[in-house]
Amino acid sequence: MRFSAWPGSATEWEKLLDLCTHIERTGWDGLWIADHFMPNQADTSGPTQEAWTALAAIAARVPRVRIGTLVTGNTYRHPTVLAKQAAQVDIISGGRLVLGIGSAWQENEHAAYGIPFHTVGNRLRRLEESVQIIKSLFANEQTTFEGKYYQVKDAPLAPKPVQRPGPPILIGGGGEQVTLRLAATYADEWNVWGGPDVLKQKGEVLDQHCEKIGRDPKSIHRSANALVVLSEDQKVLDAARARGGRQSIIGSKAELLDTMGQYMAAGVDELVMPDFNLGREVGERKEAYDRFMEQVAAPVHT
Repeated sequence: MRFSAWPGSATEWEKLLDLCTHIERTGWDGLWIADHFMPNQADTSGPTQEAWTALAAIAARVPRVRIGTLVTGNTYRHPTVLAKQAAQVDIISGGRLVLGIGSAWQENEHAAYGIPFHTVGNRLRRLEESVQIIKSLFANEQTTFEGKYYQVKDAPLAPKPVQRPGPPILIGGGGEQVTLRLAATYADEWNVWGGPDVLKQKGEVLDQHCEKIGRDPKSIHRSANALVVLSEDQKVLDAARARGGRQSIIGSKAELLDTMGQYMAAGVDELVMPDFNLGREVGERKEAYDRFMEQVAAPVHT
């Protein structure tokens, strides 16, 4: 089982790079960056690092770990532009990129930046066309595509990414009728928020979509995101559980090691740990990541 970190991009660049460098040096397997332009809240002030330019810099400055977006909003860039960006980041990283992509959901930044938001169904249909175009650009010398939303004619992509036929495509989301069908059809990896019970239930739906098209379900790498609270202090754990949420895993070292076993039994290959709840300062976040790595991730790795 892999363990990856998700440092929040709502911080200054120097602090984000410092945290990413620390994460790589302390044994984590991957680094993920969210693709947003502003906070999803009433107060939209403060820095938000742009995902793909930040990822290019991380690719050059931070060695070894897999890097990727959780997840790129499809509405923000034309698929040909995104494919070109992704190929370049894969080259800069020496072949460590995962292209995470989803239909996009944060309505306030669409409104603020004048980006059409569309309906849910429209966004999902656009996502399907985009993934087809991106995969073709990665693999072929030229791509022609006549879709309802995107049209591409004799489009080249050079230089090609290091990974062939292209970086893994990760589709993020848990929609059972459409998103999981798209993951089964096009994705190398699939990601969703939740604990072992959620991943088990959603994973079974993904398996069913794979079976319908004759694909081996085990060929899809599966990752889960969860806010982690690791403590031996019962008061801390009780308070975290009172706040609750299906997106959190809360417990002592022994309890979290048991939870990792449940994830693996559910077919999860990678746990992604955001830093959103780990403290305001970089030092606090480093300490929380180190504690999880030493007490939970390292024992599971061995």
